[in-house]
Amino acid sequence: MIHEGERAAHRRFGAEDFWRAHDFDARFLDALPPGLAAFVEWLPCFFIATANARGECDCSFRGREVDAAGRPYPLVKVLDARTLLFPDYRGNRMFSSLGNMLANPHIGMLFVDFERRRRLRINGRAEIIDDAHADIWPLAERCVRVRMEQVFGNCGARIPRMAMLPPTDSSLQDE
Repeated sequence: MIHEGERAAHRRFGAEDFWRAHDFDARFLDALPPGLAAFVEWLPCFFIATANARGECDCSFRGREVDAAGRPYPLVKVLDARTLLFPDYRGNRMFSSLGNMLANPHIGMLFVDFERRRRLRINGRAEIIDDAHADIWPLAERCVRVRMEQVFGNCGARIPRMAMLPPTDSSLQDE
C-alpha cells in the first residue's frame, strides 16, 4: 500500500523501524466499513485533492446543500463498501476538479469531524456521472462516483475543536 517515496521518507527521517514494528500496511483498508460509511455520510463537508495529467495539484472544499427549510441534503452516498457518490453543484464554472478528473482519475478525499477531532482519508479513482441523482440531490448538476482504493484514519492531533452552528437565513444566500 505504500510507495517507494514513502519508504525513502521513512529511511531519511528515522521512521523505518517504527513502521516495521507497527505494520504500516495494516492501517490501510480497501473498503469502507459500515461505521465509517455512516461517518462520511453524516459530516457537513470534506476536501478533495485532484491533479491534472502533469501532476499539478488542486484542492477543493465540498459542502452540503440545504433545502428551502434549511434541512441538509446528504454530503455523500455510500453505494457499497468500495464505492461512494457525491454531488457536484453549480459553482464558479472553472471546473478545476472535474477537469482534473477527466485528465487523471486519481482523487484524495479528506473527511474531518471538527467537533470530535476525527478524520478519515479515502484515495481512489473518480468518474464524472452526468446523472445528478435528483432523488438524492435535487440541486446537483452531476455526480462523481469514487471507487475506493485506500481507506485510512489519521490521528486527531492538531485538529482544532470546532462546534457546528445551525444555518441562518443569511447563510443560505449565495455570496
